[in-house]
Amino acid sequence: MSSIIHGAGAATTTLSTFNSIDSKILVAPSRTNLSVRSQRYIVAGSDASKKKFGSGLRVRHSQKLIPNAVATKEADTSVSTGHELLLFEALQEGLEEEMDRDPHVCVMGEDVGHYGGSYKVTKGLADKFGDLRVLDTPICENAFTGMGIGAAMTGLRPVIEGMNMGFLLLAFNQISNNCGMLHYTSGGQFTIPVVIRGPGGVGRQLGAEHSQRLESYFQSIPGIQMVACSTPYNAKGLMKAAIRSENPVILFEHVLLYNLKEKIPDEDYICNLEEAEMVRPGEHITILTYSRMRYHVMQAAKTLVNKGYDPEVIDIRSLKPFDLHTIGNSVKKTHRVLIVEECMRTGGIGASLTAAINENFHDYLDAPVMCLSSQDVPTPYAGTLEEWTVVQPAQIVTAVEQLCQ
Repeated sequence: MSSIIHGAGAATTTLSTFNSIDSKILVAPSRTNLSVRSQRYIVAGSDASKKKFGSGLRVRHSQKLIPNAVATKEADTSVSTGHELLLFEALQEGLEEEMDRDPHVCVMGEDVGHYGGSYKVTKGLADKFGDLRVLDTPICENAFTGMGIGAAMTGLRPVIEGMNMGFLLLAFNQISNNCGMLHYTSGGQFTIPVVIRGPGGVGRQLGAEHSQRLESYFQSIPGIQMVACSTPYNAKGLMKAAIRSENPVILFEHVLLYNLKEKIPDEDYICNLEEAEMVRPGEHITILTYSRMRYHVMQAAKTLVNKGYDPEVIDIRSLKPFDLHTIGNSVKKTHRVLIVEECMRTGGIGASLTAAINENFHDYLDAPVMCLSSQDVPTPYAGTLEEWTVVQPAQIVTAVEQLCQ
């Protein structure tokens, strides 16, 4: 098998210098100016995106907001020129473009080859790139995840698909003890440029084992980055950025979002792996969310606006590390925070985010941080019970009303 893996990357002996670009400086081009662009390029982020919050946090409301972190108006996110894609098609397009660009990129997993993957993210790639670069594996997550990590150590850039994110629990040892730690334990001799991706979240009556949210499992592993896509636009941008990153990245995709449709640019672009997205600017309260819950929040936002509230909605996207730059500027403006997640309440992303906000921005809060999470129970198969375990828009409206009293 090792000879097969080496053969897949033998076409090029050295990575292009473009592969070494730090993901921290990669940002997506502004979607409001796409009509005036004719060239394909990637925009480097400004120095402002690297600023840290320091001891000045002790002075209540004294710091000015950073203009490019908090929008003053709701931006027009429509794309004047481009093409419409479903979310799974956007992931496929991003993956195909990176495989075209860099012969070191390869894919491995169960049914990723001629079947095209369980949700068709790898459809057509085996016919185009061959069986060496799109490798069908046995049903053995620990084996092919370990193989992918080993391939990354030799210079390849594997994209490992978990048919369902819950199955990756079988590869937890490889992800935690190898993927996250080898760069450190080897004294920097190895980099692990691997992407681990797949569908997860609560679907439609998929049962407890197929409704796992593994964000909370993986967030404590040193050396791992985690991102969650929520639109076709950021799905493609995050996929491309994750593949180009020198760090191991886990890309979380939600099983109910694959058929979302959106127009995305024709030109090449990349999303910053460590940057949150301002979905809706507002003044009264900051609502932090990600993945599927973004749409529950926006549904609740319509009701809140009719009730006279002006919520600011941020899709955090980067689950590890958090974009405390964008989050902090929003907290300084609204002074109230509601976190909405599909992850479990105990030890979830919301718990870590609450701790980070309290540690860094406590002096700016006018009310305790509130977190709405899924209940700490196995997800029921019955549809009505399944809905009860997940946060619904009406609960978001009630929470905002309580926090803004």
